[in-house]
Amino acid sequence: MIALFVNYPEWITPYVINGLPIRWYAVMYLVAFAIAYALFRYQCKHDDYLRMTSDESQTFFFYGILLLLVFARLFSVFFYSDGWYYLTHPWMIFWPFRNGQFVGLPGMSYHGGVVGALIGGIIFCHFYKKKLLRITDTVVAGIPLGYTFGRLGNFINAELYGRVTAVPWGMVFPTAPGFSTEHEWVKEIADRIGMAYTPGSIINLPRHPSQLYEALFEGVILFLILWFIIRPWKLKKKLPDGTVFAFYLMGYGFFRFVIEYCRQPDADIGYVIALGKESDNIALFQSFLNISKGQVFCFIMFASGAILLAILLWRYRNGYREEADKPERRAKGKRA
Repeated sequence: MIALFVNYPEWITPYVINGLPIRWYAVMYLVAFAIAYALFRYQCKHDDYLRMTSDESQTFFFYGILLLLVFARLFSVFFYSDGWYYLTHPWMIFWPFRNGQFVGLPGMSYHGGVVGALIGGIIFCHFYKKKLLRITDTVVAGIPLGYTFGRLGNFINAELYGRVTAVPWGMVFPTAPGFSTEHEWVKEIADRIGMAYTPGSIINLPRHPSQLYEALFEGVILFLILWFIIRPWKLKKKLPDGTVFAFYLMGYGFFRFVIEYCRQPDADIGYVIALGKESDNIALFQSFLNISKGQVFCFIMFASGAILLAILLWRYRNGYREEADKPERRAKGKRA
């Protein structure tokens, strides 16, 4: 019988150099930031929509990235981990060592990163007298392409894998927990995909490579939509500041919400809303009415984008266009 699943590539290792505590995931983060910055500077130089010097851009990214990392970690700690432990041991939130070994910051929340980056942008715009929505429109147009590499880093780490599946491209991740063949559903899936087992044994079933789903939809496809459809439309039609940002919030929120049905919730959290007829096994998709905590944040993100877009279009239709029609003034002196 032909095996209808894919084994995780054995040649992939999470470390850049074996023996050194440098992971590909960290490198992918740097690549993501570099791509986002490069696309931001491209727009600053070629579009009349926003003009910022190189020094201003670097300061803006410094504020954004710093608070992105801080809030991404805080959200992970207090929404996805043992918040009480970290409240009583606050020094451990950003302490990169565990049991004498360097582990970095194990756990970062994307939604927390969005909040942190937005706060960083607000602080920058306050001190440098810039228009927040104009800057966010520019930066989010390129963020999804950088975000793609972050999810590739998750795949290299063999983490954030999806639920058990019988689709032909389902992948057996070495870090995923196994299941006993004493369960009927385990034997049924194993028989369906042609996976050999002995009665009573523990087997590692294939899962959705949800990291790659997210890299494709939340990364590449969302980037193509924002960069080649929404952004040109914004520049040509002179829609209000914040339009691209609103579509980014809605696009990411929608794609991530749907993909979460393929991604296994955290075992210690499970579903925060379980209205489906079955919700006892988080390793399997059982109902669209079973909602994870990540999906709740995604819904908030989508709703925020929709409300923002509605407000912007209402203001635009009612004659509030002066902010959208005036391009950002060039910085004094030579533009870097």
